[in-house]
Amino acid sequence: MQQTTLTKIPRIEVVDALRGFAVLAIILVHNLEHFIFPVYPDPANQPEWLNILDEGVFSVTFSLFAGKAYAIFSLLFGFTFYIQYTNQLRKGKDFGYRFLWRLLLLAGFATLNAAFFPAGDVLLLFCFVGLFLFLVRKWNDKAVLTAAIILLLQPVEWFHYIACLFNPEYTLPNLGVGAMYNEVAEYTKEGNFWNFIWGNVTLGQKASLFWAIGAGRFLQTAGLFMLGLLIGRNQLFVTSDNNTRFWVKALIISAILFCPLYQLKVILYDNSDAVMIKQTVGVILDMWQKFAFTAVLVASFVLLYQKESFKKLTAVLRFYGKMSLTNYISQSIMGAIIYFPFGLYLAPYCGYTVSLLIGFVLFLLQVSFCKWWLKGHKQGPLEGLWHKLTWINSK
Repeated sequence: MQQTTLTKIPRIEVVDALRGFAVLAIILVHNLEHFIFPVYPDPANQPEWLNILDEGVFSVTFSLFAGKAYAIFSLLFGFTFYIQYTNQLRKGKDFGYRFLWRLLLLAGFATLNAAFFPAGDVLLLFCFVGLFLFLVRKWNDKAVLTAAIILLLQPVEWFHYIACLFNPEYTLPNLGVGAMYNEVAEYTKEGNFWNFIWGNVTLGQKASLFWAIGAGRFLQTAGLFMLGLLIGRNQLFVTSDNNTRFWVKALIISAILFCPLYQLKVILYDNSDAVMIKQTVGVILDMWQKFAFTAVLVASFVLLYQKESFKKLTAVLRFYGKMSLTNYISQSIMGAIIYFPFGLYLAPYCGYTVSLLIGFVLFLLQVSFCKWWLKGHKQGPLEGLWHKLTWINSK
């Protein structure tokens, strides 16, 4: 792509709104999970109607958002890299090495978030996987797309599956994730604040990273980063007739693929008794069906955003998305205070329905703060800090 002007790429509203949608979905899922603290009311002490409602809330929320919100976040991370890289390229500079420094700074924010989020945080995964964007930043579109497809095909899981076909005694590497999560649960229940913080930023981060590797998220995230980069290069978030046709095709194809992929995932991942199949092909199908549904969500959102009525309905998401890092980290801090033993310890009293309502309340509080803050600032507090530190000592 030839860059002939020195002007910055204008901000694209739908990207802010879509990012806000992703963070909203994340806060709802995290609240239902009690921020990875699985302590809930005893169903025997609740009315039957509430137990039924809880089951419905859990099923709908997780079906719609679990594993998809993070995927949208990943796509937009790659897209943001494109914006930053291209803006610097227009000035004759290579943003790549500055991006490596930016990833190191992100590790600091990941540590802050993980301090209040047992079992680690996705931001640390982004720090490592972001290296893929550095490596492919000068590749042409065809090469980047090829690499993205290979990564999304989950080659490591296929290797494990093929290896077990040739050797029935073959076993997957034991990353010790289960044992680490058990230890995390123990110190979380103790309620000692400083043990909680230290355990989260050490053992919790390690458990989260190893879980991501075992669950196929490491390579999937890299592939999603690259797709986000390609979306930026081809300006697919810019409203045009050609782009509308692209998103309509993406919606139709992904919707068609989702149905059989989901059914296969249920058979080979949810209901399979064969451990090796479940942990290899099952994981692959789980990743694929989530990716297909993510494409459905993104395409639907982009197409709907062309309607003024939908744009007005989702206006608050633009404010929310502009401060995604601040909102993402602050929700973890608030969630820890609400649910964990060192804080209010409301987890034993909050079923899925109540937790979902709490999530919406936190969202509304954050939106109010975003509107107030953005009246006097261009960026959120953590976004502004990240920006200033990114460009420290720059000329």
